[in-house]
Amino acid sequence: MQFHNLGLDGPVRIELDRRSDDRGFFARLFCTEEFRKHDLEHEWVQINNSLTMDKGMVRGLHFQRAPSAEVKLVRCVRGSIYDVAVDLRDGSPTYGEWRAAELTAENRSMLYIPAGFGHGFQALESGSEIIYFNSAAYAPELEGGLRFDDTQVEIDWPLNAVGLSDRDNQLPTLEHLQPIAIP
Repeated sequence: MQFHNLGLDGPVRIELDRRSDDRGFFARLFCTEEFRKHDLEHEWVQINNSLTMDKGMVRGLHFQRAPSAEVKLVRCVRGSIYDVAVDLRDGSPTYGEWRAAELTAENRSMLYIPAGFGHGFQALESGSEIIYFNSAAYAPELEGGLRFDDTQVEIDWPLNAVGLSDRDNQLPTLEHLQPIAIP
């Protein structure tokens, strides 16, 4: 695996090293030792699967607060997504900054999103599907979010957003968000 820091303290794009021959290829998706060597979370308690039906749909930006603040490891297994991480950590010098990676079924890259970051994505194709690993179990009472179109954050979504949930449309802006305390 190849680990590429995205310029903020935390989000990492992970590319798979493939061993190919005439039968296809083999690649390791996860290795505790490699994640530990890069000081990344390596204990996963929940694995989620999400299907987004329409091109342009945005999901997020979501997070959980302590004690269930979660790390996510996201991979697109069908279609393609624009995956975004926004730094929402209390006291962070990059608070409110974001990074993104295009994850596709073809490039098989993954995005590692640390605790304290809001996470969301936009489907670049209809029927895009992702699998993501979480370091903490879902705790609805600790869930929070940030509006996808916050003018202070200015995420450069590649497509016009469609199909947002009522919940996501009502999320606060950065100005009205309590930063995430990370123990």
